[in-house]
Amino acid sequence: MTIDLNCDLGEGFGVWPMGNDAAMLELATSVNIACGFHAGDADTMKKTVDLAKARGVSIGAHPGYRDLHGFGRRPIVGLTSSEIENLVAYQIGALQAIATMAGHRVTHVKPHGALSNAACEDDMTARAIASAIRAVDPDLVFMVLANSRLVAAGEAFGLPMVHEVFADRAYGDDGSLVPRSKPGAVLHDAESVAERAVKMIQSGEVISISGKAIRMRMDTVCIHGDTPGAVDIARVLCKALRDNDIAIAPFKTAK
Repeated sequence: MTIDLNCDLGEGFGVWPMGNDAAMLELATSVNIACGFHAGDADTMKKTVDLAKARGVSIGAHPGYRDLHGFGRRPIVGLTSSEIENLVAYQIGALQAIATMAGHRVTHVKPHGALSNAACEDDMTARAIASAIRAVDPDLVFMVLANSRLVAAGEAFGLPMVHEVFADRAYGDDGSLVPRSKPGAVLHDAESVAERAVKMIQSGEVISISGKAIRMRMDTVCIHGDTPGAVDIARVLCKALRDNDIAIAPFKTAK
């Protein structure tokens, strides 16, 4: 049994850091790098790519809404399909340029925050993201929230995909993530997060906040780099996975 461990990184901006990217890169097998819209900038991107390359960790673009003030976690309504395609392609291209300069390569794309939340429920948004990825590079892997509308969009556009679950987020009965505004949406206790993740991977089921078991495909599990105590959570999780004979290794793709 094998699982990829992914983490969202490069989410500082200018002189303001966010999380401990260097420590997380010692643990993660793939990382998703902010591309300047919800967080990040050229210097932060370059630093994160350099660290990932030095550690042999694959990198992905983490495009979000243009919302630095709200960290990309506020919905932006009224965007057309073309506008969504353009903002996703723009951000992928920015990271590709930085990666090329650093001698590394972008391998996947994972939508961020409110953009991802919208795409999980709205076919137009999901298809616009998938369309942008295919237009930029059809070999880029689409990292999708398991059981969401992103999966159907990836299939429709023929993209290689990996299905993601979250170790540090609560799920609703419909398989969606509990909104961050609600109590219990973000999980902070390292031991309980690790125990929960091990059970998820072993059973192929996510247990919702009300106790409902939901079957999901799981290729990669995410720890948010901006969560307080993220490094400690990731370390405890890695130990728990290995103690339960679950290998941590880069994801394999599936059409």
